[in-house]
Amino acid sequence: MKQTMDKPKRYLDKPKRSFRRHLTPIRRHLSPIGSGDRIDYKNMSLISRFISEQGKILSGRVNRLTSKQQRLMTNAIKRARILSLLPFLYNEN
Repeated sequence: MKQTMDKPKRYLDKPKRSFRRHLTPIRRHLSPIGSGDRIDYKNMSLISRFISEQGKILSGRVNRLTSKQQRLMTNAIKRARILSLLPFLYNEN
């Protein structure tokens, strides 16, 4: 006893479209950290580029860092703050 479904399956007949077809190709940005630069809490010239004027850590999208580089940079900034190499807040006075 087999029951057949009488509903038409029109959604299977439509061709699948690519949603990314009209978008521009993804551009790869070069990393702002050079191959010779090492992410370290002692490298103040490198760390200071990734902190805002208020002393906040900039996001990975703004920095154009990979997630691994952003994690290492965040840890280096926090370590430098704890060791008093960087202030936690910048005074506006």
